[in-house]
Amino acid sequence: MRERFKIPSAVIILLERNNEGTREILLQKRQNTGYKDDWWDCAASGHVEKGESMTTAAAREAKEEIGIDVKQEDLKFSLLSHVCLDVTYSYTYFFVKNFNGEPQIKEPEKCSDLCWFPINKLPEKLIPDRKQSIIDYLDGKNYNEIGWKKIKK
Repeated sequence: MRERFKIPSAVIILLERNNEGTREILLQKRQNTGYKDDWWDCAASGHVEKGESMTTAAAREAKEEIGIDVKQEDLKFSLLSHVCLDVTYSYTYFFVKNFNGEPQIKEPEKCSDLCWFPINKLPEKLIPDRKQSIIDYLDGKNYNEIGWKKIKK
């Protein structure tokens, strides 16, 4: 019998600011996670827990990972990404411009650095599916599929 309803979903927070006319995005550098360590990732991300809405999960992850308070109404849906790499995931991206607090590393065992980057000059060593999703969003897309092989007929 097939297992059903086992596709994990996660939220990804894209923290944004305008710095002297330059649109910037906050990225974190991963460490000790076992996946893409020493690569840049989005400001905060995490799994949606059982019984939790996407916006509740996003606000919780922002507080847990970078110590900021985000109101659910300040989360702007950006993109849904259906990814099939080592595992299959549904990632929901939210941009956040309004928040309270100063972003800081709250999980130093998983994150070695936080840095603002111009959104049009993302670092080369940014996790590829995250980079593609940010680019797709900036190109006006709100959905993408990454890692899927086309089925031959």
